[in-house]
Amino acid sequence: MRHALPLALAALLLGGCASHKPEDYNGTWINQAAIDAAAEGGSLRQALSEQGPVFEWKIDVANQQASFSNGFEAADGRLSASDKDWLVTFNGDENGQLKLDGSKLQATDQAGKRQTFVRAKPAAPANAPLGSSFEKALYKAYLGGDWKIVEGPGKGALVRFTDNGNVTGLPGPDRYALCLAGACATMGGDNDSLWLERNQRGAPWIFKRDDDTLEIFQALNRAQPNEMPQLVPGARQWVLERD
Repeated sequence: MRHALPLALAALLLGGCASHKPEDYNGTWINQAAIDAAAEGGSLRQALSEQGPVFEWKIDVANQQASFSNGFEAADGRLSASDKDWLVTFNGDENGQLKLDGSKLQATDQAGKRQTFVRAKPAAPANAPLGSSFEKALYKAYLGGDWKIVEGPGKGALVRFTDNGNVTGLPGPDRYALCLAGACATMGGDNDSLWLERNQRGAPWIFKRDDDTLEIFQALNRAQPNEMPQLVPGARQWVLERD
């Protein structure tokens, strides 16, 4: 047979081997285990490292597309049916498997590592950037609520970090972003870091979270001018406590 198996026939084959309809896979799925681990109030880097590396999947069965985000970059794959689940092919040869286990999505990479994902709630808009649903849920779980500055500039002020990257109450910055992976994580080493900015001008900061206490430090660069930055904690700028 010279022509590729039509998607409709592939769907029928899959339907005969599994209890879920192909369309049940559609939508955005997030790594709730990573969010729950971060919400315990310790190191963000450690929680994400232990529960990663993939944090979000977006699946479109009709168009045979499956994409994932690791918090820094995205990969687009082609979806096809196998005997019991779906195969995702990246760059022509790197494969992964997707399977529904009840209401959860199980993803197994080529090395055999399995991760579990749940549907994003609320459902992500069709045009939402890949990774944004996980990021919003993480921001809410990790930094949500009311924080009070107990040490540093603006002492006594109430600080709020929103799930869309806004921050109010800190003297100066009005936007923030947590470092999840990629170059910022490499530069920070074992430290957690975030970006604070105002009017699109900002800088990286080092932070330490211990339950309901958040310390934010100036980031010092120990690298030479021709080397990749190596950020370490400098002077402590703020101490925040969550009510």
